Amino acid sequence: MTASTDEGALGYEQARDELIEVVRRLEAGGTTLEESLALWERGEELAKVCRRWLDGARARLDAALAERGQPHDGAAGAPGAGAGGGRDGSDAAG
Repeated sequence: MTASTDEGALGYEQARDELIEVVRRLEAGGTTLEESLALWERGEELAKVCRRWLDGARARLDAALAERGQPHDGAAGAPGAGAGGGRDGSDAAG
C-alpha cells in the first residue's frame, strides 16, 4: 500500500499489517532521513486508523453490553484497559 491510499477505505487488518511493515522497515534501518520521516508519518496515520477501528469496536461492545443490562466500564478483565493501559501508558480513551 502507498501513502496515497485513502485511510478511510482501510480496514483494521489492512492498516495493522501495513503499520507492521512500516515499523519493520524503520527498525531495519538503511533508509535515508527523508525516507525514514515519510515512513514515520505514514506509521502515525496508520496508527490513527487502527485506533479509530478499535474505538469503534469498543463503543459497539459497550452498547451491546448496555442493551443486555451489563454495564461495562472497560477496566475489568480487558487487556490493556484501565489506568495506564494504553500502549503509550495513557488511558485508551485519550
